[in-house]
Amino acid sequence: MFHIVRLFFRLMPILLLAACSVAPQQGGKTFKDPLIWPQPPDQPRFAYETVLRSPADIVVESEQDRLRRTLTGTVVSDRPVFEKPAAIVARKGRIYVADIDTHSIVVFDVPRRRLFRFGLRESGALLKPSGLALDAEMNVYVADVKLRQVLVYDSLGLFLRAVGGPEDLERPTGVAVSRDGERIYAIDRSDSESDNNRVVVYDKAGKKLKVIGASGSREGQFNIPLQGAVAPDGTLYVLDSGNFRVQAFDRDGRFLRAFGRPGTNLGNLARPRGIAVDDDGNIYVTDASFNNFQIFNPAGQLLLAIGQPGRDSKPGRYGLLNGIAVDETGRVYVVDQLFNKVEVIRRLSDSEGQRMLQGSE
Repeated sequence: MFHIVRLFFRLMPILLLAACSVAPQQGGKTFKDPLIWPQPPDQPRFAYETVLRSPADIVVESEQDRLRRTLTGTVVSDRPVFEKPAAIVARKGRIYVADIDTHSIVVFDVPRRRLFRFGLRESGALLKPSGLALDAEMNVYVADVKLRQVLVYDSLGLFLRAVGGPEDLERPTGVAVSRDGERIYAIDRSDSESDNNRVVVYDKAGKKLKVIGASGSREGQFNIPLQGAVAPDGTLYVLDSGNFRVQAFDRDGRFLRAFGRPGTNLGNLARPRGIAVDDDGNIYVTDASFNNFQIFNPAGQLLLAIGQPGRDSKPGRYGLLNGIAVDETGRVYVVDQLFNKVEVIRRLSDSEGQRMLQGSE
């Protein structure tokens, strides 16, 4: 019981955000019922919760705050803090977003109701952050394409160390890390002068251990690998975008399986951009062509697709999807570069889903 109470208070800021968010729009009409997936008669499993764009999205003002703002004439900015959001990771109420054009990591610190960014100071300065990962200690791993390194920071953005370099990496677009931090996987896409599509593996101290894969379309080979994610059991999943598939490897880099194929049907991949794994081992893949994200089980079977293309920034409507993350509560955070937003999709408990289904009947 104590654990449940503690979790409730940890998540209270996000729940307050959801309560204050604008009702979803559909077909130009406002509706009171939440936006849910899947739709009845199936039992809902996920519901739209809120959107993150600016400090105004996480600041919950007290009466005293509102009075001070009125007297001083200050406002909480609702201007988007992103210029080109890409990768994202989230845990313990902190949401980290790699913003390519500002060369920084934007952090929505929901429990503390504040927003900050890092990667701008001389020590640990970023040039083009494109991939993000978190270990169990909340250390943040950033793949930087231009620096050709993985930079490591603590949870507040204090630079700790760099891993790899131009001698090892050509174009690291993504990074994945085991939860204990003992394995760091740099997803390395070839540049215009080579044909090295691969994953470079380092230990916690930054020592290069091995290289997984090479260019090609066979098992264990890659064509434009973009991102990676590590499951709770240590399985490494690599988004092999040019081969329209996801490949799985064990901790030692041995090929396990692959799923996905090009096409326009559910379960296919057309322009996959981001990948994440939840605590149950399910795999989430964003697609910038379908402008949805699809959820697969560890065997590669499609469970659910969420979202659809949209011409404006309505909930569940996307223009150019990129990164995706899933936190320990099951919340999904999805980045839309065109509409400059991060949407938060909440996983429903069985009882919540049943109540919503009964309410729709």
